[in-house]
Amino acid sequence: MNAIKATKFNFEGQKSLYTGKVRDVYNIEDKHLVMVASDRISAFDYVLPEPIPFKGQVLNQIAAKFLEATKDIVPNWVEAVADPNVTIGKHCTTYPVEMVIRGYLAGHAWREYKAGKRLLCGVVLPEGLKENDKLPEPIITPTTKAEKDEDISRSEIIAQGIVTEEEYTQLEKYTQALFHRGTEMAAERGLILVDTKYEFGKDLDGTITLIDEIHTPDSSRYFYIEGYEARKTSGEAQKQLSKEFVRQWLIENGFQGKEGQTIPHMSQEFITSVSDRYIELYEKIVGETFHKADIIAIEERIEANVNKALESILVS
Repeated sequence: MNAIKATKFNFEGQKSLYTGKVRDVYNIEDKHLVMVASDRISAFDYVLPEPIPFKGQVLNQIAAKFLEATKDIVPNWVEAVADPNVTIGKHCTTYPVEMVIRGYLAGHAWREYKAGKRLLCGVVLPEGLKENDKLPEPIITPTTKAEKDEDISRSEIIAQGIVTEEEYTQLEKYTQALFHRGTEMAAERGLILVDTKYEFGKDLDGTITLIDEIHTPDSSRYFYIEGYEARKTSGEAQKQLSKEFVRQWLIENGFQGKEGQTIPHMSQEFITSVSDRYIELYEKIVGETFHKADIIAIEERIEANVNKALESILVS
C-alpha cells in the first residue's frame, strides 16, 4: 500500500526543509511553513522503519479540526489546510519546550511512578496511586524539545532562561484551557483525554501562538469512558485510542529505544492493523467517517494542492 515515507519538494519561495520524526517542514520566505504530515511513525524517540498508510492524513485532519475548535482560546498558526496531509501556516519562533499536561497516571508518568519516583518535573505525586488513576487535578510536566525529549521542571525552565517567567505563566494558562476544552470535546464522544502535549511559538508580530498539531493520537492519549471504572477495579488494561499500543508492541518485542536494542520487524499485517487503529481513532474522536485520500500519486497530489494554496497566500 502506498504511503509517504519522505518528501523532497521545491516550492516557490522555499528557503529550507526540516525533516522531523513525522513531519517534513518547508520554510517559505521565512514567513510561512508548509507542514507535510508523512506516514512515518515514531516511538521511544526512534522513527520506525515502515510508514503507516493514511496515518499522516489522520493526524493532519484531526489537528485541523481541533485547532479550528480552539482558536478562541489562543491564536494558532494555521493559514490553510492545503491537502489532506498538509497544513500551511505562519512561521513562528518555537519555544524550546513541549507543554505536556496529564489528567491521569498513565504512560511515561506511570512508568516513572512505578519505578518509585514521586517527583515528576517538579510536581509531587501522592502515594497510593495505581496505573490509570485520575490525578487530583491535571498536572503540567514539560519536556525539552531536543533529539531526545527530557523531563524538566517549571523552575528549571525559568532559571535556565529557556522561557521567561511571564511567558511561561501564559503558556501554562493556555495549556490548562486547551486541555479543559479537549476534555469536554472528548467526553462528548465517549472518550477521556488522558494526557496530551502542546507546542507554542511567537509569530512575526511577537504574539504567542499555538503551533504544530493538537489532540491527535501522536500527541495525546485517550481512554474509552465506557468500562473505564470496571477495568481499573479489575486491574485490566484500559481500552485506549493512542499510540501507546505501538509502544506496548515494541516493549513486548524487546525494544524501548535503549542502547543495543533492535527495532523488531513490522509485518504487513501489523502495519495494516496500526493504520486501522489510526482511522478508528479519527472516526471516534471526530465523529465522522474517514474518507481515504487518493494515494495512487501522493506526491503529485500534494505538490499540486500546495502550489495552488501558496499562490493565494503569497500574494495576500
